[in-house]
Amino acid sequence: MLPRIAQHATRAAARAAPKSVIARGMATEKQIWNQIQSTKNIQKITSSMKMVSAAKLKGDEGRRMTAISFNNWAEALNGPPKLVEDATWEELPQRSLIVTLQSDKGLCGGINSFITKSVKTCVAALKEQGKEADIAVIGDKGRGQLRRVYPELIQVSMTEVLSPGNFTLASALASELIAAGAGDYDAVVLMYNSFKNAATYNQAYKVIKPFSGEGEDEPLLAYEFEPDTKSEVLTDLQEYLLTSQIYHSWMDGAAAEQGSRMTAMENASKNAGELIGSLTLQYNRARQARITTELIEIISGASALED
Repeated sequence: MLPRIAQHATRAAARAAPKSVIARGMATEKQIWNQIQSTKNIQKITSSMKMVSAAKLKGDEGRRMTAISFNNWAEALNGPPKLVEDATWEELPQRSLIVTLQSDKGLCGGINSFITKSVKTCVAALKEQGKEADIAVIGDKGRGQLRRVYPELIQVSMTEVLSPGNFTLASALASELIAAGAGDYDAVVLMYNSFKNAATYNQAYKVIKPFSGEGEDEPLLAYEFEPDTKSEVLTDLQEYLLTSQIYHSWMDGAAAEQGSRMTAMENASKNAGELIGSLTLQYNRARQARITTELIEIISGASALED
């Protein structure tokens, strides 16, 4: 009698159970629950990272404003930064050193990828124009991306730079570039992310050319120099100009990085919330299907006993 009751109950449950529950490869309630808890933990982390980035962004915005005021004199000599999206690169001389200011850390949106893409565009345009370009990288993420594309063009890379940045660190970076031969190029091109607001940034570049020329092309004709000191003064001024421009570009890029990281973590937290909602719905359906199956088994067993 009992084997027949069990057979009836099993067949009835199999007919009544939803196909999604008995399909092979479907996640069990325990697996879905574990996934929900893991996603909640990730959401806590991304929310915390967003708050940390928001706090750091205030400091970076302050340092950026200080760098802008400090660097006004450099813009009078070099001109304002230019946007990469509008660039034709025709103003660059025969040999250029492209210096990229990128990040040592990830989880900050596409700031590193956008700079790498800009470098690719610049190098390709210069090759079409019959010009040469080498690359100097500041930031571990940029080094990893550019090494896969232009390993032969990378002359120097600087990683694990301390943050927050300051003028002293910018001076050290400039010294490394000069030691690597930046003075041997016809121009140094700084490529970085320019901060606009917490959610927006643009790729910009600066062209720093050496103070050289004769006659009407002689630099700083409006200023008087002591005899036999102008070349030395121009050399020192060139190094100081490079340091100042690196300092401003670095502070601008740091603010863009924190803004991008804050936005990326906000989007990640939002996506995690949506995933938690979807998994919770899936878990409730699986739980309801299990309860329904158990009730069907009980009812089928009771019906079989009555028969």
